[in-house]
Amino acid sequence: TTIRLMNGPHHCAGRVEVLHNQKWGTVCDDGWDLSDATVVCRQLGCGRALSASKQALFGQGSGHIWLDRVSCTGRENALTECPARPWGINACIHEEDAGVVCSEIQVRLVKGPNRCAGRVEVLHNDQWGTVCDDNWNLRHAKVVCRQLGCGTAVSTPAEAHFGKGSDPIWLDGVECTGAEATLAECHLNTWGIHDCSHEEDAGVVCLGNGG
Repeated sequence: TTIRLMNGPHHCAGRVEVLHNQKWGTVCDDGWDLSDATVVCRQLGCGRALSASKQALFGQGSGHIWLDRVSCTGRENALTECPARPWGINACIHEEDAGVVCSEIQVRLVKGPNRCAGRVEVLHNDQWGTVCDDNWNLRHAKVVCRQLGCGTAVSTPAEAHFGKGSDPIWLDGVECTGAEATLAECHLNTWGIHDCSHEEDAGVVCLGNGG
């Protein structure tokens, strides 16, 4: 990979860092906007861009500031396709490190018959964890199935039907209307705050088989 998001709440949000000459460095926020963030989110497979942050919102990086005055149209497939000043040429400091928030939270279904059925797991801080089945219903399952491209939701087996996960339990009390495109658009409580055990790990069965 040549781009990553650091120090954010999940894999698809954080300080933008790019790899150049085998060294990771940051991007200066001069001219940084939603068009630039859109390209970063696309490159990472993280859905649409929700915001383009400035002034080191996700903390200051260290080392090189590789890019400055990035000006994407929003249609590029990678940040390096966008016009910018030459690598490493800028008058910036790390207090100007750019960041992005993308819509996607990575989700997967495990221990089921195929990738479209199983125990729900979400990625946070580079670690997969489970979702508690409190209030978990077909509205939530619809969103998970939609995000995974698995068709419509069939059922939401509860009480660790697909086996108990291992720590952590990342989400509890998730609230979806069922119309959301991804789980990230639902109302999520604080990561890791719950009153559950793995005997309450939520599951989803979608109509598709992931073939």
